Amino acid sequence: MNIQEQIKKYIDSQTEPKRADIEVLHKHILQALPKCKLWFLDGKDDKGKIVSNPNIGYGTQTINYANGTSEEFYQIGISANTTGISVYIMGIEDKKYLPETYGKTIGKASVTGYCIKFKTLKDINIDTLETAIREGVEQTK
Repeated sequence: MNIQEQIKKYIDSQTEPKRADIEVLHKHILQALPKCKLWFLDGKDDKGKIVSNPNIGYGTQTINYANGTSEEFYQIGISANTTGISVYIMGIEDKKYLPETYGKTIGKASVTGYCIKFKTLKDINIDTLETAIREGVEQTK
């Protein structure tokens, strides 16, 4: 199964209204980042053990680790969680940037150094989220 098919299967597996929200969010991100690399992480480690929720990823960046190794990873990720949806904006070095810049204007969401978590899309300002995504990608180019 290719990445597009994995993403579709993942989105289709969600219950409403989360399924519709993730589908809308997926389309918004593809419009904002039209030529980005797509990723799908099933949430399992090398041994098949579940270590995280599945993630749809967008874009690409190189992560450099303290031990001198590096790996390619996505810039933006979305994932369903037990209470709603998480949007991950990876690679922003200043962990205060997202909460200070978007915490008060995004709507009913929890905003941390790299994650914006909300229950449904109607709870947040989608334009503000899209701006946060675009700026996050710019910071990791």
